[in-house]
Amino acid sequence: MPDRRPTAIVVGASAAGLFAATALAEFADVTVLERHSLPDAPQPRRGVPQAHHAHLVWSGGVKALEELLPGVVDEVVARGGRLAHIMGDMVSRAPNEVWFRRFTSTPHRNLVCSRALLDHVLSGRVLDDPRITLSEETAVLGLEGTAQAVSGVHVRVGGVEKTVRADLVVDASGRGTRAPGWLRDLGLPAVPERQVDAGVVYATRLFRAPAGAAAADFPLVNVQANPTKAPGRGGIILPIENDQWIVTLSGTRGGEPPSDPDQFAAFALALGHRVIGELIAGAEPLGDVAVSRSTANTRRYWEKLPAWPDGFIALGDAVAGYNPVYGHGLTVAAQCALAVRAVLRSTSLTTPGAARRIQRAAARPVGAAWDLAVGQDALYPGAGDTPPTALERLLARYVDRCVETGAANPRALHALLDVMSLERPPTRLFSLDMLWPMLVCRKKQPLDGPPLTEQERKIALG
Repeated sequence: MPDRRPTAIVVGASAAGLFAATALAEFADVTVLERHSLPDAPQPRRGVPQAHHAHLVWSGGVKALEELLPGVVDEVVARGGRLAHIMGDMVSRAPNEVWFRRFTSTPHRNLVCSRALLDHVLSGRVLDDPRITLSEETAVLGLEGTAQAVSGVHVRVGGVEKTVRADLVVDASGRGTRAPGWLRDLGLPAVPERQVDAGVVYATRLFRAPAGAAAADFPLVNVQANPTKAPGRGGIILPIENDQWIVTLSGTRGGEPPSDPDQFAAFALALGHRVIGELIAGAEPLGDVAVSRSTANTRRYWEKLPAWPDGFIALGDAVAGYNPVYGHGLTVAAQCALAVRAVLRSTSLTTPGAARRIQRAAARPVGAAWDLAVGQDALYPGAGDTPPTALERLLARYVDRCVETGAANPRALHALLDVMSLERPPTRLFSLDMLWPMLVCRKKQPLDGPPLTEQERKIALG
């Protein structure tokens, strides 16, 4: 008789859950337990609080997606998504109010589409795998097992409670995870947590793109908030499938965007630059304004628990949720799934200590994105229990220098985007590619406004 194939449960059919299921299917039969039902078409999903807002997958995430699900990026593009060149296909003002030149020599391509389309394509590809089973309308109530080993979950399906056993349980249930309490119920200590909350509120409205915008590959337009000038206000125009623009506006405490549709365009005009407000002034709105307030950077340091049970790991927003303005959540989730797969290719899923090794491996991509987000958001008043340290402020000033240099020099921009795209560690910002242009090369004058072409202005403004 051949050895029994291991079994795994993934709690949540989030993007992180689907990535995890794909990584695990190489080693186990996987059951994904989802509280809600998945839509049959590209529609915003219940249980995805940011579903209506602008999303993108940085190039580090695009590469991870292709490793996990070869061909999936092409499928998203075939259905209307886009691989946008950063910065060639982008008009962007950095937090220090420097406009990036639209260099085209860098290799970075970000995947741009609605979250609904991305989730639909991902779920279709992942759940087509015969090694993966989806159980919808299934609420997970707690863990089965002990402080030494988790052996399954308690669930409620159709009003009936039961226990489902597995060799590995993966919590991918998102920001609202109940897993810290579940582990305490098994006798484990509280999970160390940190929160940095800039008080950001998001408001999003969908618009019909101006005639000719899609055919001309109209650029993303991004005005980032300046953390040194509270309240921080920013916004983005994200051209997506079906000739539509997702327009997401954001503001920190005291500068929150409105939920009133009649005030939406006026708020856009009051950002650090008027370009987004001007571009949407004549655009046709396609619905009401969607608002989200759960945007704090929250990290749970699972890997620091002194004891860790076999048979359990946490991934995705259950580990770290970021201010969505940085767009790193999907990229980190895909990279964490690759970390899971890498560990299991050298260690059996059922080996004692395997879960702890996986949890520690998944913390590495989480840490890189966390440092980038917190380095900016910690500067806002009231963002954390303690103000930024002198070292954190020094590093923030250095990053500003990197941004200023990258905005004017393609070699430095390459280094900067390597880090922002989560392809390389932050030490890349101290490489010669950054330091030589910063310290030696002749400086170009900063741009005095958004680098839209005349054709783009004509399309948008008429």
